Amino acid sequence: MNGAQSLIRTLVDAGVDVCFSNPGTSEMHFVAALDSVPEMRGVLGLFEGVVTGAADGYARIAGKPAATLLHLGPGLGNGLANLHNARRAHTPIVNVVGDHATYHKKYDAPLESDIPAVAGSLQGWVRESDSTADVGADAAAAVAAAMDPPGRVATLILPADISWGDGGVAVAPIPPRRPHAVADTVVKSVAEVLRSGEPVALLVGGPACREAGLRAVSRIAAATGAKAFIETFPARLERGAGLPTIERLGYLAEQASYQLGDTRHLVVVGAKSPVSFFAYPGKPSDLVPEGAQVHTLAELDHDVVGALEALADEVAAGVEPVLQEPARPALPSGALTTQNWVEVIGALLPENAIISDEANTSGLLLPAATAGAPRHDVLTLTGGAIGQGLPVATGAAVAAPDRPVIALQSDGSALYTISALWTQARENLNVTTVVLNNRAYAILRMELQRVGAEGNGPKANDLLDLSRPDMDFAKIAEGMGVPATRATTAEELAEQFQRALAEPGPHLIDAAIPPLL
Repeated sequence: MNGAQSLIRTLVDAGVDVCFSNPGTSEMHFVAALDSVPEMRGVLGLFEGVVTGAADGYARIAGKPAATLLHLGPGLGNGLANLHNARRAHTPIVNVVGDHATYHKKYDAPLESDIPAVAGSLQGWVRESDSTADVGADAAAAVAAAMDPPGRVATLILPADISWGDGGVAVAPIPPRRPHAVADTVVKSVAEVLRSGEPVALLVGGPACREAGLRAVSRIAAATGAKAFIETFPARLERGAGLPTIERLGYLAEQASYQLGDTRHLVVVGAKSPVSFFAYPGKPSDLVPEGAQVHTLAELDHDVVGALEALADEVAAGVEPVLQEPARPALPSGALTTQNWVEVIGALLPENAIISDEANTSGLLLPAATAGAPRHDVLTLTGGAIGQGLPVATGAAVAAPDRPVIALQSDGSALYTISALWTQARENLNVTTVVLNNRAYAILRMELQRVGAEGNGPKANDLLDLSRPDMDFAKIAEGMGVPATRATTAEELAEQFQRALAEPGPHLIDAAIPPLL
């Protein structure tokens, strides 16, 4: 057994049986070893940002890591944006990054770089295998590190000679550490805050965004009158009919400040105290109302759901959660707008769907339109680095092949990782992509005004415009093997969306809508 074989065998034995890959010369022995461990599924991405984003989407749905295979420092660098999003989502990922043979590094070959420095920016776990005999143990440690609550990116650097060397040994999995329990004294302290009679808001994230956490939050809010909010960009949010509908904290600082309003106590649970996404002249970065106290019930490495359930039992004994009744918007008609395209999705969203939401400014009304739709999961842009939506949808579809995956995708962000469509076609993944094509970086048009930048001249506007030439997403998709159509009216979008959902494999709809600004 060589090093690569021991690595793959150890990963598979630890439950990591999918590897999203974009390999190069230094990874060829890993590639060859895939045939000796048939339980490992290799999925090719044409760009490392697709590979890393797919691993993120896979783990958010599967609840366990995928591996990535990346080529040296530049390959890791190409995948860094979506690894940043994965870091913010606390997604478990095991990166395998090939490196030059140990004896070759001193020659400073063209692809030589400081891989540990690049990997270290992810604030996760990094190790370089220095002997073939240790590769299996290193791989087992990487999986355990990735699964360490609340989840993180683990990067194992594999020099080529360590990979091809003989003497590899597969190693048994390391049991992951369980989340810390929250002390009863902390629960009782927060309960006293909720009983104080002063305005209280709860801000929840992480595992609290799944059914058990949402039910506990709803019970607490119903019993105490506290406001309840979901973090702005949850990694995975369960919602729809039969679940509590809890409002997400707004992306815009002005909106979040309004939502928190007269709050005197903010209780954070599996989330961070809210701050503005960016600094704006003359506006505060901290979104907690002045004079309000912040109380932490549970950090993300704690048993977040257990803490919420204990708090609910303390302050809301016998109180039932408020559940969303089934409700759908009527199918609209006429030219597509930012208001009516979401009504089409809400009216037709299938049971048990997974939504990869990178609609950005075009999707501001989506939560309201889908609140009463059949139960579904929403995966959001946790770290703000655009180009996540298509890769995350790809990985989610690999993790849940029997569930319909819906990618709601802004046009500008789609272009970062458009080659994910090719992987969807190659793997025959059940992904329906709706590209919201407004031919603009509309969010930047909005931010140009919000940051107080002077002027609105032709050179500035040109950098925020995606026309000249207009892009034909249907033709781009067809060129990558994905059947595609174009919709300009609500009726066309409804017909094409229904047809795409009824047919197996990937589809894309190029939906022409006006920009928000």
